[in-house]
Amino acid sequence: MTLCIVGAGAMGRWLAGTLADASPAVEFAFADIDAAAAAEASDTFDAETVALAGGTPTADRTFDTVALTVPIPVVEAAVADWAPYAESAMLDLSGVMAEPMAAMREHLPDRERASLHPLFAPPRAPGNVALVADNVGPTLEPLLDALREAGNELFETTPAEHDDAMSTVQAKTHAAVLAWALAGDDVREEFHTPVSADLRDLAATVTGGDAGVYADIQDAFGGAEAVAEAARGVADADREGFETLYDEAADAVDGGER
Repeated sequence: MTLCIVGAGAMGRWLAGTLADASPAVEFAFADIDAAAAAEASDTFDAETVALAGGTPTADRTFDTVALTVPIPVVEAAVADWAPYAESAMLDLSGVMAEPMAAMREHLPDRERASLHPLFAPPRAPGNVALVADNVGPTLEPLLDALREAGNELFETTPAEHDDAMSTVQAKTHAAVLAWALAGDDVREEFHTPVSADLRDLAATVTGGDAGVYADIQDAFGGAEAVAEAARGVADADREGFETLYDEAADAVDGGER
């Protein structure tokens, strides 16, 4: 099987590394607008480097499967651009699902299609992987099996459910953690409580990533305004109002079982 990974960053390399032992064997190719990144990834995995012009291959070349590991803002266009180069299947790992899946249905109506979202940074693999198995058959199934065999837990969802969930688990979470980091003061280590120490660790995780990726998530899923509104409600509440908000938060966390 030939698999062209479009996007030679951390996620594209994680995908290649995870599928390296897939059966049947996968012959990799890498494509990236950063030619040096594509060449480096190709060297790592003994893969083909696909030369690009205007974001698509310069040669009349096709692959069994094309995997898109590109930034959220460009994935919908990438589906259309790369559909002619995918003989049997396409999958994306961009982190958003509604738009790329709609584009795949439009541009690859007779080919296999799937959308994956590993819910972790590659250094923390394996982990949970959200999956929309829109049209999966003999081309994509071995790749999904290889991801499972590497210890990842693939769970099925829909594009709408996934994107709604990302507003909470990514956009709102990141906004809240960044706001805490921006609002907090530098204090001696001895003063940290278990809660503040955990928040500090979370802030270190978030700020240790790529600011552009986090900005793409905010743009795609929103949620910062809701976090700001909730914080303002806490700040403006009197004692009775605070206790009400506290109980509402507990109910939200406990699913109303408290």
